Amino acid sequence: MTENKELTPFRIDIPQADLDDLHRRLAETRWPHPVPGRDDPTDFSRGIPQAYLEELADRWRDGFDWRAHEAAFNEYEQFTTGVDGQTFHVVHVRSANPEAIPLVLNHGWPGSFIEYQRLIPLLTDDFHVVIPSPPGFGFSTPLSGTGWELARTTDAYAEIMTRLGYERFAAHGSDIGAGTTGRLAAIYPERVIGTHIASDGQTLGLVGEKFPYPDGLSDDEIAQIEVVRARGAADRGYYEMQNHRPDTIGAALVDSPVGQLAWVAEKFKTWTNSAYQTPDESVDRDQLLANISLYWFTRSGASSAQFYYEAEHSGLNWLSPSSVPAGWAVFDTHPLMRRTMNPGDVIGHWNEFTEGGHFPAMEEPKLLADDIRAFFRGIG
Repeated sequence: MTENKELTPFRIDIPQADLDDLHRRLAETRWPHPVPGRDDPTDFSRGIPQAYLEELADRWRDGFDWRAHEAAFNEYEQFTTGVDGQTFHVVHVRSANPEAIPLVLNHGWPGSFIEYQRLIPLLTDDFHVVIPSPPGFGFSTPLSGTGWELARTTDAYAEIMTRLGYERFAAHGSDIGAGTTGRLAAIYPERVIGTHIASDGQTLGLVGEKFPYPDGLSDDEIAQIEVVRARGAADRGYYEMQNHRPDTIGAALVDSPVGQLAWVAEKFKTWTNSAYQTPDESVDRDQLLANISLYWFTRSGASSAQFYYEAEHSGLNWLSPSSVPAGWAVFDTHPLMRRTMNPGDVIGHWNEFTEGGHFPAMEEPKLLADDIRAFFRGIG
């Protein structure tokens, strides 16, 4: 079978029957029996509280306008193309600036191209923005098969940039997207101008697991890291499930919209700025629901979980060393972030912010856009 390598124009057009089905399922939700004493909508200590989840589900059913978000993204150029047997969906927003730099934005889970909705207009004075959806995410579905991990995805992204005519380009990423961003630079250093990573203070919890402890930490500093690690351990249920049993959770996520809602919305509390009590305080509620709607309509709650399984069993590291200029922006930071993640100050552009969190493109888009712009101007 010949692969379609063309850039096929794409418009989002969810069938009305799918919208009607979503509303019906939400209306017929089979809720758990309430547990006495568990009626505080801001108490996420045992997961997403039912009182808050019911409120969010009501908004999704009766007050949320999917068509408005669909129309907003359809103002941008989009296409699909086949790479290595997999269909990829790509948002492509060209700048009117003849000196603009091609910039690929790499998202992770539980994000999507909708994560960048507020960031795009802040970047297009300086960049041609390209947002590919990883295999199994959004409209890069259905999966063509197993084996879509970090390395294969990175190669596909490089091919997509070639098809767009961008031989040289910049890259930004967070979460899983930090992995594809770093690997683009490691494997294609002659093509990548620079890499910009967005992170947050909770990354410190990966020290001792994904990243080594730096030399010279005091007992107090190690204890501080262990506190972050312990807090992160309580949030790892999704991680272990998607790493090892994605098929099991996937069946629930594509059949229950409230299940999908709870699975994603909880992360917009535990991963956003710790100063806020609910996801609504960190991100726009309707943008969050648009992101979750995309997971629902494309059934990518199941297929995106496969990426975790593939990554866990691939033997690849998330971050790849490279000689390409690199910058980091750390949101909702921790005092030990720079010491542990950038020992020796080898990353020249390193900025920390008390604002934001794991989803800075949604939480603090202007801060993120300014930092991306400053970094690439600094290496230009």
